[in-house]
Formats: sequence, C-alpha cells, structure tokens
Amino acid sequence: MNKSCSKCGYVYERETGFFFGAMYISYGLTCAEMIAVFVLGLLFNISFMNMFIIILFIAFALSTINYKLARIIWLNIFYKKM
Repeated sequence: MNKSCSKCGYVYERETGFFFGAMYISYGLTCAEMIAVFVLGLLFNISFMNMFIIILFIAFALSTINYKLARIIWLNIFYKKM
C-alpha cells in the first residue's frame, strides 16, 4: 500500500495501528454477507449443510475484497477535505 495519495498527497496511515478499526468493518461486512446468503438459502429451500458450505465458500471468496473495502471505508470515515 502506498504511504500517500499521488494525486492529493493525503497520508493513508495516520499512526501505527490506524487500520485496526477496519477489522470491525470487515467483520460487519462478512456478517452481512453471511446473513444474506442464509436468507437466500431459506428462500430457495436449500438444506442447512449445503447452506453452511456455501456460506463458508462465500466468506472465503470475498475475504480479500472485504479486506480492501474495509480499509477504504475506514479511511473515508476520517478523511477531511483540505
């Protein structure tokens, strides 16, 4: 990850451990995805074992996207326009 934005010069990592808060956002995103898959599984009458396997696959497949998206959301919470 770059230290700062090449366009506006915004420093991404404000302090050591700044992105620890993004871990909570990533957890929330993962929970929302799992709940959505569970509800869809109930609507389509999928067995609980198959639903469990699908939920694990979706959580694993979207983990890198959640990681990056959580950091972006966390940065935007603290971004102040200059």
